[in-house]
Amino acid sequence: MDWLERVAKLRRWTNNDVRAPHKPLLLLYALGSFQRDADSELRYSAVEEELKRLLEEYGPSHPTTPAYPFHHLVSDGVWEVRTDQGLGSPGSDVRVLRSSGATGRLASELRTALRKEPALMGRLARVLLDFHFPPSLHADLCEAVGLDLDPAEAAGVTGNSPGGRERAARRQRDRRMREVVLTAYEFQCAFCGYDGMLGASTVGLEAAHVRWWSYDGPDEVDNGLCLCSLHHKLFDKGVLGLGEGRRILVSRRFVGRSEASRQHVLALAGRPVIGPQAGVPPVAGRHRQWHAEQVFRGEAREPLAPALSG
Repeated sequence: MDWLERVAKLRRWTNNDVRAPHKPLLLLYALGSFQRDADSELRYSAVEEELKRLLEEYGPSHPTTPAYPFHHLVSDGVWEVRTDQGLGSPGSDVRVLRSSGATGRLASELRTALRKEPALMGRLARVLLDFHFPPSLHADLCEAVGLDLDPAEAAGVTGNSPGGRERAARRQRDRRMREVVLTAYEFQCAFCGYDGMLGASTVGLEAAHVRWWSYDGPDEVDNGLCLCSLHHKLFDKGVLGLGEGRRILVSRRFVGRSEASRQHVLALAGRPVIGPQAGVPPVAGRHRQWHAEQVFRGEAREPLAPALSG
């Protein structure tokens, strides 16, 4: 059985480009649990709050429940659920999952495969990360689910399985994306203007996809922004966004009390995006709208009032 192909083909609910990373998040969480204790089971009532927090931080901006993947992941052949009455999921009703003593764990055959081939853990995790989340969030997400990955084991797996080869053949990342986007924005962060160099090389500047590559975002300049590492991370977490008139949005959900937070995040609210240079298309409206609906968190803050001088 090709587990990489099976994980790559997780059935994902889709509707008008809505993000639904519920199953990948649960599976990453289960892999982390297996890595810590291969015999552990995840009792729904015990892990519900932690799974909710994962969905709140890495899932869609609208409210959702971990009961959905806890039940439906069974149909993908990588997960099993058992209740006080025996093997089999009781459904996706939260109250029933709690009252029936429902517990979940990786499917028996997958657990056996992971014991025989420990390196499979990293390859499965990389498929889940690459196919469902932007690279800026990978390390944080692994830490959140308790996955300790060997970079050598976890790298470059999308072409290793038949399913991975098929997907890679259909669509590969354009390695020129970074150079094209950074050039378009003249090697400065489109949000804050940071333009650091170390010798002849830029440092701390990245090409951010507005519509994530894992959700069919193209490697085109009108789907990219040159952002510093901080603002790239905040953009992918939904703290920052793009509004009408190419103005920067800052989420009301973000809380920062220090002067650094005020200066580097809160003060961005309402500011115009810097660049791109003349003749280069700005971020396309369809990509901006996708980010606003699927990534940006909540409502946008009003611009800060200017500080009064003494």
